[in-house]
Amino acid sequence: MTKTPAEVELLAESGRLLASVFAHLDGQPLAGLSTLQVNDLVEAFIVDRLGARPASKGQYGYGFVLNSSRNEVVCHGVPSRDEVLQDGDIVNFDITLEKQGYIADSSKTFLVGTVAPAARRLVRTAYEAMWKGIRAVRPGARLGDIGHAIERHAKRNGYSVVREYCGHGIGREMHEAPQVLHFGKPGTGLMLREGMVFTIEPMLNQGRRTVRTEDDGWTVVTADGTLSAQFEHTVAVTRDGVRVLTLRPDEARPVA
Repeated sequence: MTKTPAEVELLAESGRLLASVFAHLDGQPLAGLSTLQVNDLVEAFIVDRLGARPASKGQYGYGFVLNSSRNEVVCHGVPSRDEVLQDGDIVNFDITLEKQGYIADSSKTFLVGTVAPAARRLVRTAYEAMWKGIRAVRPGARLGDIGHAIERHAKRNGYSVVREYCGHGIGREMHEAPQVLHFGKPGTGLMLREGMVFTIEPMLNQGRRTVRTEDDGWTVVTADGTLSAQFEHTVAVTRDGVRVLTLRPDEARPVA
């Protein structure tokens, strides 16, 4: 589960390139675009501009370069030409990128146009919860410390944490050990050590934490139809803390 310093640097380069994909999306007016158009835009940027591979395309038979999870969709939303982003939507784009054999994974929930305060608050809290988990990472800490920090912040703000999906180790393969739960008890679980690389990607729901999968076999939605939001970073355990490998340009001063 641990990577060499050279491997961490290769993962960091993939992460840097993936961060630039999100910076590119930040400059796009999303309202009026279909989620398939966003998918195609991202694919062209990764392949033509960055000379990299969209790692999700073809993974487990999936035919697209990203997941587009809008409003009540929790995760694994499938891009479609019929799904057009509208003013007031929130939408998570989950994107992976492989360069020189190493994969980075990140996601961001975007606000489309003028978004209602309740939806903005959910998105902000999901982002904060991810950072609470990241700040729990250091050698000697436990996986349960990460999950506890995330769930505590979510519950304090009145939200639930989806339990069916979790973070994961990452490297040459998309999904490696360990599994990183977004709930837990402090002081429990696997002990972290320098060189571990994994994702932290909590999904927060406005209502109950229960979810269901739609008939396409991919799209996961909230069971009660309320909104869901998610953020994700790939991180490495360092000698004295944590390094965020997919840190974006707009995150020079991440939230506490």
